[in-house]
Amino acid sequence: MATQQTDVIIVGFGPVSAVLALNLARKGHQVQIFERWTERYPLPRAICIDHEMRRMLLTLGLEQKLEKIIQPGEIYKWVNADWKELITFDWTRESISGGAEVNFIHQPSFEKLVENELKNYPNVDVRLGYEVLQIEQDAQQAKVVAKHIETDQTDTFSARFVVGADGANSAVRQSMDATWFDKGFQADWLVVDIIPDKNVRNNIPEHATQHCNPERPTTIAPAGIFEGKYLRRWEFMRLPHESVADLENEEKVWELLKPWVTPEQATLIRFKLYNFKSLISQKWRQNRVLIAGDAAHVMPPFMGQGMCAGFRDTLNLAWKLSGVLKGEYKDEILDSYFVERSPHVNDVIELSMFLGKVICVPDPIEAQQRDQAFFDGIAPPPPSFPNLTQGILAKAPQFNPQQIAGKLSPHSNLQCGKTQKRLDDLIAGKFVVLTLGQAPIVSSPDLQVISLIDEQSKDVKQVITQFMQQHNIQAMLIRPDFYIFGAVEQAEDLQQLIEYFEDNMQQYSANNATAVA
Repeated sequence: MATQQTDVIIVGFGPVSAVLALNLARKGHQVQIFERWTERYPLPRAICIDHEMRRMLLTLGLEQKLEKIIQPGEIYKWVNADWKELITFDWTRESISGGAEVNFIHQPSFEKLVENELKNYPNVDVRLGYEVLQIEQDAQQAKVVAKHIETDQTDTFSARFVVGADGANSAVRQSMDATWFDKGFQADWLVVDIIPDKNVRNNIPEHATQHCNPERPTTIAPAGIFEGKYLRRWEFMRLPHESVADLENEEKVWELLKPWVTPEQATLIRFKLYNFKSLISQKWRQNRVLIAGDAAHVMPPFMGQGMCAGFRDTLNLAWKLSGVLKGEYKDEILDSYFVERSPHVNDVIELSMFLGKVICVPDPIEAQQRDQAFFDGIAPPPPSFPNLTQGILAKAPQFNPQQIAGKLSPHSNLQCGKTQKRLDDLIAGKFVVLTLGQAPIVSSPDLQVISLIDEQSKDVKQVITQFMQQHNIQAMLIRPDFYIFGAVEQAEDLQQLIEYFEDNMQQYSANNATAVA
């Protein structure tokens, strides 16, 4: 049994794993990925990314390639059985991250894009066809025992940390003795993807639509672009009297699709019945072993947030893991990963469940009452999208005006001399202070200061400036994952905010000790 050491071993090679690996690789870390399958699953599952996660992906050097495979969302309508509008979400407005609120995406194309990008990094070692049999750890390292399925050879690999991104049945989560907390939502839905012929597109709702029809609650939505062709998705709820076998056959699929499209008018890509659940792991870290994505949480798809939530995990985890690996932070900073992400994803699941409970109504009388509540304007509005509420955030009131700590910061292009640059590219994954005044001198190498009135970083479009004016602040300190740590209403208080931030981070400081190899 050979032992080979790296910085981070990631178990599983889905989109969350690949994005985490790319993020860590760009920060200079050695990454190994173990996946038991030799080929990627070729069919789509997730079909959208929100503005925040598109923003994150652009920071990973994917901008030009990504824009070729995503389809900006426009309108998301909920209608009743008679197609009368209940509520509409406008995704055409410019988001706080720039671009549309939601973008539709063909998952296999996206995964191939990231996989190809990883090939540019010699510090990433992807091991396909390896089944992880055992995970152990001590004070210095974690060890993964993996078997090469084709040769039956078993080897031991070691790393500073192991991250399980191996799905809802995660072997890594089970190795941590982490239990699920079931929030109680369950529903079976048949998911169908097709490529419609051009001449039948007029029969299909142009926009994403929830047909809240008690006879058959149905979702219709774009499903991204594949080889220049626009995919469409239908999701049909299984009714109480139906079995799985009743729905999961091709004849039934075409029967359900008949109001919009026939077999002669489209290519059927796939169909599968899924059991939508609402689960959160009660533990996300055990010393040197962590979990992310579906290994840590599972949610209904009604917000399109499953994959996005996993990407948020990677963005939160990557800067903290990198800091520990570089000897900048103590391992204890990794405890803030669960403290921050678990409440946030719990709120997202609650929001998804709220929408699901409105949509999944098979009883005609209950559906009629629901419809009337919308028509009368007394239906409770969906909760707003959650902010961070705990963790590495300003707690002192003077640095948290209007409860701004934990909100997502705005993004824009800045005029840097004669050229424009993305704010996130200027930040390059560091903590940053944005100020409407002159930039103070800071001693911390991890903290960058950008003045929005400087000729080398001017907010010409006033996107960030308007956000700050709306919140009556003169400066704000932003984390590497785009969330606001804190802010000040007066420019003369900025130095105090910086000192307050440095004092808060001191508890995690490794005093610039050299990282253990």
